[in-house]
Amino acid sequence: MNGNEGCYMADVIVVGGGAAGLSAALFTQKNGLETTVFDTDKTWLHKAHLFNYLGIGSQDGTAFLETAREQADSYGVERHQGQQVTGIEETDVGFRVTTDDGDYEASYVVLATGTNRDLAESLGCAFTDEDVVDVDVTMKTSVDDVYATGAMVRAEEWQAIISAGDGAAAALNILTKERGEHFHDFDVPADAAAVFGEIGGE
Repeated sequence: MNGNEGCYMADVIVVGGGAAGLSAALFTQKNGLETTVFDTDKTWLHKAHLFNYLGIGSQDGTAFLETAREQADSYGVERHQGQQVTGIEETDVGFRVTTDDGDYEASYVVLATGTNRDLAESLGCAFTDEDVVDVDVTMKTSVDDVYATGAMVRAEEWQAIISAGDGAAAALNILTKERGEHFHDFDVPADAAAVFGEIGGE
């Protein structure tokens, strides 16, 4: 979906729409944080066939990506397909993200741009001796409220399922900070029944 031109405020901006980016966006939006994703559709998933993703016996990477997008969209993620982020800078209240179509602002930024680490470098994120973005287990970078995920933070272990976990870890840390206590996104069968309208006499 296309966003509004000009300045737009979100709680979380995710740069990148592969497994890591969509996973982060799904968790934050699902739990009440307005989330915007910018996706140039250059994810390696288009070159993949998933045999090693737990819970999926066999699926084409592009088909998996379409399902992931639909899932994020169903929770109301504002997805800007084909819109490239050209710069990010810190402001007094968070971050300003610049694109070809305008500026956007957010309190948190999740970087999910694969092996392209230019935005992390421009923000002043620390790097390791292996020349990957230095993060902790929650995907926090050295810059407050900036998270890096997936291949940005790993020299070799580039797997969709690892990237999705990185995105979820970033999202849960953001939610923990927002709530002021450890946050767990743990669904039960009744939640699924509510989503699909199966509660109440059926």
